[in-house]
Amino acid sequence: MAPVSDTDDAARLQWLARRSVEIIRAGQSASGAYVASPSFAAYRFCWLRDGAFIADAMSRIGEATSAAAFLDWCARVIVDRRDRIHALLEDERAGRTIPPEAFPHARFTVDGMEVPGEWGTFQLDGYGTWLWALDQHLRRYDLSAEPFADAIGLTAAYLAAFADRPCFDWWEENPEHRHVSTIAAVIAGLEVAVGRPEVPAAIRERSAAVAADLRATVRQDAGRHGRLAKWIGSDSIDASLIAVSTPFGILAPDDPLMEATIAAVERDLVRDGAVHRYPGDSYYGGGGWPVLAGFLGWHRLRSGRPVDARVELDWIATLAAADGELPEQDRNRLLIPEAEAAWIDRWGPSARPLLWSHAMYLTLAAELGVIGPDGEAAGRTTSAD
Repeated sequence: MAPVSDTDDAARLQWLARRSVEIIRAGQSASGAYVASPSFAAYRFCWLRDGAFIADAMSRIGEATSAAAFLDWCARVIVDRRDRIHALLEDERAGRTIPPEAFPHARFTVDGMEVPGEWGTFQLDGYGTWLWALDQHLRRYDLSAEPFADAIGLTAAYLAAFADRPCFDWWEENPEHRHVSTIAAVIAGLEVAVGRPEVPAAIRERSAAVAADLRATVRQDAGRHGRLAKWIGSDSIDASLIAVSTPFGILAPDDPLMEATIAAVERDLVRDGAVHRYPGDSYYGGGGWPVLAGFLGWHRLRSGRPVDARVELDWIATLAAADGELPEQDRNRLLIPEAEAAWIDRWGPSARPLLWSHAMYLTLAAELGVIGPDGEAAGRTTSAD
């Protein structure tokens, strides 16, 4: 653990942690859903992926009520689609063609409704990630999974049936590919179901078999180049691959394949603490993402590199506005600066605050010991009021 050596610096980092919790709580609906960004029109919805990582951060620092509200919301979203999921499973068993638009979406209104319009709707990673976050929360607070058994079983059955389908990645791009970071989230979700006796045995058995096959697929594909790639059959790098190890644990931090992947990320995507999504990223010019700096710092800490992990926390903190809001990305380190204007013309300035950015700051701050695991250093309570 890296100690905070300077009193003023510690106070600044802890203030940002307090503000992060305030911003996340302000962005949580009475339904339990977290909006991705309250001030960015295209992000005034709840994504399973973003929300799961936000809930995990809140759970981690003692905001148990807030985390539980989101996890309850996820369970309702899944159970409300029981008939649709069962119909999809029957279509799959019957060998019928299923168009991408038939699958449940990955983003919702705060009331749990799917959002119409053109978007990358078929994404599997969020479904696996919410199961992972749920399991983390239940274990952290020694809670029963029984109230969630139905939602866990439905989600696992859905993931097991369609895990081999190409879908949109974390960035809602490239729907024609099988993305390794998505596969990792699916494995993590399936293995939650395997370890929960509340889930029907047939679903647990199927989940175990599919998860094992996916693990073999990831390792076999990585063996082609000695490291993970953005999608199966590719040689591209993507910073979302950090999650294969941290936090999903599909590969250990010291696995040679993971070490080579991190080396490629650090060589090709990291500049002065800023972590870019992938080479050639043009979204709002392709700046560094606080979310990814949080993942990289977290992984570095797990790999025995606390000083390097602290670099990422400090970099995230430099992006905070005077009011403590963190952006989606840093405008000062753009890969393709000339691409930014078109996005501003289309949607306005890039998102700020992004709740996921605040969540990853909290996670890394807690892991580094800048704030306590019970949130005391950040002035936390377990209330979601």
